[in-house]
Amino acid sequence: MIVDDQEMIRVGLRAILAPEPGIDVVADAADGFDALQQIVGLSVDVILMDIRMPGIDGVEATRRLRLDYPPDDLRIIILTTFENDENVFAALRAGANGFLSKGIGPTELVAGIVDVASGGGALSAAATAALIHHVAEEHGPAVDAAMVDRFSVLTPRERDVVIAIATGRDNAQIAEDMFVSPYTVKTHANRAMMKLGARDRAQLVTFAYRAGLSA
Repeated sequence: MIVDDQEMIRVGLRAILAPEPGIDVVADAADGFDALQQIVGLSVDVILMDIRMPGIDGVEATRRLRLDYPPDDLRIIILTTFENDENVFAALRAGANGFLSKGIGPTELVAGIVDVASGGGALSAAATAALIHHVAEEHGPAVDAAMVDRFSVLTPRERDVVIAIATGRDNAQIAEDMFVSPYTVKTHANRAMMKLGARDRAQLVTFAYRAGLSA
């Protein structure tokens, strides 16, 4: 489902996603309230949600959807041009699974949808930077010794993947840097999240910063 108050954005997203195998746009909505009404009775796996809309915005719509649809049943990606720390954290606290800029290309958008649909949590480079900025203000520059110990359970390659994620690089970019497949990168990331007890990539980035593994 695509949720955006601008018709041109909805039409554009439909055009990008229509040729993609395995992705079907089952509905689009002009605001959060419309989305809450339309989703009843529909089979929706992923929502692309604009964050700034009249009436019920993306953060509030996400919060309300989470009352009836847990993350295992519905994945929500926030799409916005405003990637500041307040928006990132508000969306993630409300229950969003990913945060992507409207300025990304079609390839990155599709990759983000696939990643989030399969249990990952896409974060664009700007959103990652904003997240680290927020954590830095909240926790300060001191390294958390307990978090450093927690990272000792990772393999060297898992640790490298986490560091790369914390710099805002996506699976395809990391795979190219490491001369492996994106699937291998995703496997390392998922194993790292499981070992560290991180629920998604946003929390993984937070843990990496607190362990002193990100700039």
